Amino acid sequence: MILPHVTLFPQAMLPLYIFEPRYRRMLADALDTNRMFAVAMQKPGSTRETPSPVAGIGLVRVAVRHRDGTSHLILQGAARVQLGQAVRYKPYRVHRVAPMTLKPCNNVAVDALLAKVRELIVERIHLKIPFPFPVLASSPEEPSQTPEISPKDMLNYLDAIKDPEQAADMVSCATLPGGLERQAILEATDVETRLRRLIGYLIAEIRKKKSP
Repeated sequence: MILPHVTLFPQAMLPLYIFEPRYRRMLADALDTNRMFAVAMQKPGSTRETPSPVAGIGLVRVAVRHRDGTSHLILQGAARVQLGQAVRYKPYRVHRVAPMTLKPCNNVAVDALLAKVRELIVERIHLKIPFPFPVLASSPEEPSQTPEISPKDMLNYLDAIKDPEQAADMVSCATLPGGLERQAILEATDVETRLRRLIGYLIAEIRKKKSP
């Protein structure tokens, strides 16, 4: 499934409204098999429906089919995948995929970067910058909804996470409203790069908020 400005991180929950005939067919096939399909962001600058090279594979947790054939569902991210050659285009696209291998990281450096991320989140809270959790609109006619996450819940959740990869993904998903920024972190093959990019985006946001 190719969508503009949408990324699917591992563990993230993505609400989707399925109305196009090709995606209705894709959902039906997924529900009849492994309940999984990929979501890729539309490649920036492309006039054709071209997916970005890295996508998220998701598991359909809940699917509600309506009388008109459309469906609402919740897709939970399972893994990053590198998109390979397209092997079919109709009735929906099918690509070969390969799991992204995480490169080894420097634990000391990662711990320091995570501490910086937490520091920046605290500063965001003091500046009253909201924590939008990007989701899709529930229907084509409705604007996108961005329910806020409690700052306290954000800090408690971040402190409870032991896996730095998961922490980087969770904070990126919850704080970055821009699809390009989220995609840049989704595509990074090591945790240090993800955290450094995240820190850069958070600093830029804070500086913009502070500027007169």
